[in-house]
Amino acid sequence: MASAHGPGKAVGVTDRRVPVAVSAPDPISREGAVSQLRRHPEIDLREESGPGTVALLIEDALDDAALTRLRRIVRSEGARAVLVIGAIRESELLDVVECGVGAIVWRHEATAHRLVQAVLAASRGDGDLPADLLGRLISQVGTLHRGAAGRPGAPSLGLAPREVDVLRLVAEGLDTGEIAGKLSYSERTVKNVMHGLTTRLHLRNRAHAVAYALREGYI
Repeated sequence: MASAHGPGKAVGVTDRRVPVAVSAPDPISREGAVSQLRRHPEIDLREESGPGTVALLIEDALDDAALTRLRRIVRSEGARAVLVIGAIRESELLDVVECGVGAIVWRHEATAHRLVQAVLAASRGDGDLPADLLGRLISQVGTLHRGAAGRPGAPSLGLAPREVDVLRLVAEGLDTGEIAGKLSYSERTVKNVMHGLTTRLHLRNRAHAVAYALREGYI
């Protein structure tokens, strides 16, 4: 890998151009990011993402559709992803990381330099998270590890906080719609959470999931 600090070379510039495809919820946001990236010779702008490209996704907040796009881009299309986001909840952070996103930029910090820095990090397979998000992620993973410690056979990361929240309400007898209302999730998110944890832990149904959570001390 060429040094980013070599003589006569700006910080972050590489010897090869990185193919980048920009996706945004509106044309103004997309054109803003494209115009910032276009000025940098190390960026090769593309219309479509795919293997070997970096997909720059701009979102105001993370919803089911955005998570689906992230999973498709990383897992199906084989691209690396940079998420430019306005706000992200604690419960969504692990979802984003588990999708394969290693670089996140706050929208209010999305200068040309910051975008290029994140794109180059993603192209190398490196992580690039804002300091506050990195701290939250470390804290969350640490909590999950401590929760799983000492329980023979427990998964290394146990249950995610949002899974515990959903299961606690299932145990109280609430249906999908009521759980969604309580947690400010969509019904689809609740269903996805339940499907994800039952599949990952090989649980047969909701009752089995609640029994697991009770036995392991999560609820």
